[in-house]
Amino acid sequence: METTRQAKISRLLQKELSEIFRQQTAKTHGVLISVSAVRVSPDLSTARVYLSVFPSDKGKELLESINKSAKTVRYDLAQKVRYQLRKTPELSFFLDDSLDYLENIDNLLAKDKPETADSEPTE
Repeated sequence: METTRQAKISRLLQKELSEIFRQQTAKTHGVLISVSAVRVSPDLSTARVYLSVFPSDKGKELLESINKSAKTVRYDLAQKVRYQLRKTPELSFFLDDSLDYLENIDNLLAKDKPETADSEPTE
């Protein structure tokens, strides 16, 4: 169960990390990285950051690049939250593929839907 303090810190980290990634991806046209969720441990020492990448086929290579530069991202984050947090948590980045999962479900449902249901009744 997440405490109120954990929830507030998660929202703060999500907001600031989104801004950091927005600034970094402004240089690379055609790629969009959004922070979908941040989960902070109860002792506030680690944070799991879930990233959603568009287009999704570049997700793995971008995640590897972000994991390699995790210390730089943490430093940038620490500069932004230095007045709110005493110690910036260690960051672990993960790929959030829930949108791909939903798209797959929609495709499967659309495939199973009969073609005759497209005609609408007239009044």
